[in-house]
Amino acid sequence: MAKGTYLTTASYWGIDDQSRAWSEKFKSRTGMMPSMLHAGVYGSVLHYLKAVEKAGTDDADKVTAAIRELPINDAFTHDARVHEDGRVLRDMYLARVKDPTASKGEWDYFEIVSKIPAADTVWPLDKSTCPLVKK
Repeated sequence: MAKGTYLTTASYWGIDDQSRAWSEKFKSRTGMMPSMLHAGVYGSVLHYLKAVEKAGTDDADKVTAAIRELPINDAFTHDARVHEDGRVLRDMYLARVKDPTASKGEWDYFEIVSKIPAADTVWPLDKSTCPLVKK
């Protein structure tokens, strides 16, 4: 019923070789491919742990500084950054739900129509009303 529906997503299990490999491991443990939410939790925890390692402490201020300094790199996100307002600046994807006859197998639900560049996914900082943004 959803065929032809468009959506945006930050991840899809079949985007590239790295995401497919990680997703197959996830599926072997859970019985399903990861959703964008699974990928987001994985990526955020991994980035936090990398920041703790870089900071050499779990002090919140030092870890937060490291979170903002480090690029975000994981199975689904490549060279993303945490924006001054706390948002993650990452590429997104415009996807379309496949007709079931176009699916190549189980879990093959989306066709990636285009990549949306990271800079086009968030408000410009100069238009932000977030109190974290220094003006």
